[in-house]
Amino acid sequence: MKPVDPRLLKYAGAARGFFVLAAAIGVLQTAVVIAFAWFLTDAVTGALAGRSVVSSLVWMLGLALLRGALIAASDFAGMSAAARTGTQLRGALIRAIGRLGPGWLASRNQASLAVTAGHGLEALDQYFAKYLPQLVLTVIATPVIVVVMWWQDWPSGLTTVITLPLIPIFMILIGIATRTVQRKQWQTLQHLAARFADTVQGLATLRLFGRERRAASQIEATADRYRSETMKVLRFSFLSGFAMELLSSIAVALIAVAVGFRLLAGDMSLEVGLFVLLLAPEAFLPIRQVGVQFHAATEGVAATEDVFAVLDEAGEREASTRLRLAQPVSSSGLRPSAQRPAAETRLADTRGALSERSETKRVERGAQRRVEAATLTVEHLRVRDLPPVSFTATPGTITLIEGPSGSGKSSLISALRGAAEFEGTAAFAGTDVRTLAPAEWIAWAGQAPGLIRGTIGANVALGSEPQDDSIRRALDAACAEDLDPAQELGVQGSGLSGGQAQRVAVARALYRHSADSVRVLVLDEPSSALDADTEQRLWTTLRSRADDGATILLVSHRRSARTVADRVVTLGVLA
Repeated sequence: MKPVDPRLLKYAGAARGFFVLAAAIGVLQTAVVIAFAWFLTDAVTGALAGRSVVSSLVWMLGLALLRGALIAASDFAGMSAAARTGTQLRGALIRAIGRLGPGWLASRNQASLAVTAGHGLEALDQYFAKYLPQLVLTVIATPVIVVVMWWQDWPSGLTTVITLPLIPIFMILIGIATRTVQRKQWQTLQHLAARFADTVQGLATLRLFGRERRAASQIEATADRYRSETMKVLRFSFLSGFAMELLSSIAVALIAVAVGFRLLAGDMSLEVGLFVLLLAPEAFLPIRQVGVQFHAATEGVAATEDVFAVLDEAGEREASTRLRLAQPVSSSGLRPSAQRPAAETRLADTRGALSERSETKRVERGAQRRVEAATLTVEHLRVRDLPPVSFTATPGTITLIEGPSGSGKSSLISALRGAAEFEGTAAFAGTDVRTLAPAEWIAWAGQAPGLIRGTIGANVALGSEPQDDSIRRALDAACAEDLDPAQELGVQGSGLSGGQAQRVAVARALYRHSADSVRVLVLDEPSSALDADTEQRLWTTLRSRADDGATILLVSHRRSARTVADRVVTLGVLA
């Protein structure tokens, strides 16, 4: 575990400013410590000599107050920096997850990510408020104080130089062992959070099968394991503190014994001896505090390491994408990765007359430029080991994706919306979709409604500025006229039937598409939970929107979808 990970300065600008401020405070603290020791020496020797020591006492009082103020300022700066750094790292983490895409997120333990972004980054308070200031103070104060001691009495300075390295050596040895147990503690906490979240989400199923007590016992066992791991960390923390105190006490005692003998022999003046003795503990204090605060900060450091791993992976993914997109395009229009012999999907036209009418209508409107700006072109797109697929979806048409279960319909949509890696070419308006944020060109409704707690209207708008008229029109277009936009939903949209939830999801996609009709409207099995009459009304809505110029990509296993489709892409059928 590095004392300061360079990636912290890279990803969190607040950390860089904090180090500058901590260094300034450390310089002032060092000066105050040396000055206080000097005036205390002067006060003691002056009192023994019968001189007035009032001025020295006043200076000591002022320096003590100043040192307290500097410590408070250091704590305040550390807490503020921890809050700002946590906010910046959370923002960077969310943006990185957005760049990695929903496919990456689906393969990760989301509860663990939540613990890292929440509780883990909150633990940075101790790291910034206690650990880093002491680390900076060690770098500044310890060398300066050792130099002053050497200047006043070189044997004492030499003793300090010889004994001082023993402390970091023991810190490193103890830190290696601490890292292992602390990492296990952190992983156990993430596992506990994930297990609890899974149990709560599946509680109804567990109760139905009579397994809720078994799940509770597993949570209890994980919690007990976390308690055990936490106690191990505390034991190592106490061991570290004991080792630091023992080594520093022995070192200061060696200096004190040597100074005492030389004072008795008359080889050293009282002023120098007392001044050196007062500075000796201060030379060891910062590095002792680093060892003490190290254990309090390990949880926050472990959380940042997990965050940095995600940020680094996002950076590597972006670099790989840029490299892939920079590959030369061959005469066939495909990059080398997409040129491989494979069976193509079969393209069929089930509505030739309607397709010709739509094409004629678009040409007559003279909207060729708009057609090119909203055209989705897919060539030899391959997801995992599924057969490649090619098609073109243009404005004014409905492109139906059909095929048996497991043929790759949802995988194709996942690839287009950035949730799965793919080979081949997929371009919207001539731009590779991998360089576009899905929200820029897709209005999507998936098989899972993905509703959240709040009103139906808020679920339809989903973060956009709610417009009551537009929300109402979207619900009506999705055949959800019976739903009230002001109706409150529970967690995960509870309070609606399966068909109602699906219609709200479709309304959300229609609402987003209405905000920018250039977007491709992508619907994945939008009628799977609908009855035949409602389904037919939905098809009529989609046909009307396509005739108005929308580009629609429809995934459905219903035969009735063919009645409104201009093009049919059948997956799982070899040429």
